[in-house]
Amino acid sequence: MCRKWTFCSFLDFLSAMFSEGDSCKMAVDTPVISGSWFSEVSSVCPGQSFSIQIKEILHHQHSGFQDVLVFDSKNYGRVLVLDGMIQVTERDEFAYQEMLTHLPMFSHPHPAKVLIIGGGDGGILREVLKHPSVESVVQCEIDKDVVEVSKKFLPSLASSFSDPKLTLHIGDGLEFMQKCKGVFDIVITDSSDPVGPAESLFGVTYYESLFQALRPGGIVASQGESPWLHLELIKSMLTSCRKIFPVVDYAFSTVPSYPSGQIGYVLCSKDVATDFRIPLRTLEEADLDKWGLRYYDTEVHKAAFVLPRFASTALLP
Repeated sequence: MCRKWTFCSFLDFLSAMFSEGDSCKMAVDTPVISGSWFSEVSSVCPGQSFSIQIKEILHHQHSGFQDVLVFDSKNYGRVLVLDGMIQVTERDEFAYQEMLTHLPMFSHPHPAKVLIIGGGDGGILREVLKHPSVESVVQCEIDKDVVEVSKKFLPSLASSFSDPKLTLHIGDGLEFMQKCKGVFDIVITDSSDPVGPAESLFGVTYYESLFQALRPGGIVASQGESPWLHLELIKSMLTSCRKIFPVVDYAFSTVPSYPSGQIGYVLCSKDVATDFRIPLRTLEEADLDKWGLRYYDTEVHKAAFVLPRFASTALLP
């Protein structure tokens, strides 16, 4: 997942602070690092933080767009951080990647052409390519360095960038999509939080571009924030979607390393007959194992749309 917010740049010497073992060479207090702990402190989620203990800093750089940090943690495996915000951890990344991918893919009768906006860590691509109906995937990622860093340090996610079905486009997702008319069966937006450069990915203009990029019957899926933290923002997103798409729904799943431990998914379809809550295809236990799925299955698909009352009252028509 790509989540970011405007944050003071990381110190260039972060990697020098840590030994090869479990502890720091020196304790340095910054808004991000305190002793051997990384803490995510964000204006997007005020009044709270989430901390992970660091074993070793593996990589740090300033790309042309953001600060990129990868560290090995004590309990969450390797962790990718962009501009101070955790994007993925090896421990729980599969929950987000599987749900954002398979909720829309199993809701479409034959997803052949797929567009991924963002997703530079490669996790969404990995999941999309598990579907045998997929003929081609275009991925549009603005920051090439995130792709290269993920290939090097997160190979379990970035395992599919060499797949011949993929065309990787480095550039702005909205600009790219505005050139596409009626091309894709599925568009998955693995976007940042709606601040800074990512604000354009949460407004009516963006959803209009999504609609135009889809073939008849096409489906879009976007990360949908946390109902515990961003209920009004989610309402605004769904309102924008309902102005354009005849079918709009909202689901959520647990992801421990994301704020509040949950993340939502916004799903929209051009086909009035789409029912996101009932998958069109199911996987038997042997298929789930073959696909390497650890979170998604048919029952989880259905359950993801059962919202607690405070959320369903606010978000559902």
